[in-house]
Amino acid sequence: MRLFAGLLVLLAAPAFAADAGLREQVTDLFRRRQWTEAQAILEKLIAAEPANADGHFYLGQALMARGELAPAVRSFEQATSLIPTNSEYFRLLGDAYGVSAQKAGIFAKFGLAKKCKAAYDKAVELDPASINARWSVMEYCRMAPAIAGGGMDGAYAQAAEIRKLDAARGRMAYAGLYTHEKKYPEAFALFEEVLRDSPDDYGALFQIGRLAAVSGERFDRGLTALRHCLTLTPPAGQPDHSRVHWRIGDILEKQGDRPGARASYGAALKLDPQFPQAIESLKKFN
Repeated sequence: MRLFAGLLVLLAAPAFAADAGLREQVTDLFRRRQWTEAQAILEKLIAAEPANADGHFYLGQALMARGELAPAVRSFEQATSLIPTNSEYFRLLGDAYGVSAQKAGIFAKFGLAKKCKAAYDKAVELDPASINARWSVMEYCRMAPAIAGGGMDGAYAQAAEIRKLDAARGRMAYAGLYTHEKKYPEAFALFEEVLRDSPDDYGALFQIGRLAAVSGERFDRGLTALRHCLTLTPPAGQPDHSRVHWRIGDILEKQGDRPGARASYGAALKLDPQFPQAIESLKKFN
């Protein structure tokens, strides 16, 4: 599971404007990943309404999607300063710091990582029942060393809290941590447990496919799960169908089915022409 899995997903219908037409326009642009166009509209909105916190928040998302990290950080910081009680504002601010840390030089990396963790912790403080906020802390702890406030003990502590809030999401959380620690049988078992209760759980189906690809085990089960994903609508915050096609291609390539893999990578790029992993994967077939 990626740390910033929800980065390019519209979290909610923008609520920044009384004009329903403008709101729907930006929502549609987000859905179609037309970030530049959305940014232009949001910048005009903020120019007219500098204290519009939601405008800054959604502009931050558009900027993040375009890789404009420093302006994105400023937008999220502005949103949190205008409404310092919004958990989701702080969670996305944490994402912006985190991605910035991943791309920063060695001297700036540690400071940005600490800001990322502090923003995630603030999101949990403001809304202890927010699974998304706790999930962000969990993923940070999974990836970051103890010196930066991370570590698996912290990750498992958040997974335990998530399980208290939602048993199914808790199983998903533990399964992701087991996958990280290469405890593949335990991870498969938990994902399958989710599916016994909810056979159409898109997240569990995708993660079984991902786990099959990463572990090199149960390829057929992984393909079945991923193809099931293609019959479902991806929920907000979950990998879209372009990612599903890419994972199918990954498994088929590992099985030696090069024509099938090539077709799947092509299908991923058809849905998202800018999908970097699919672009790189398809280069091997040129």
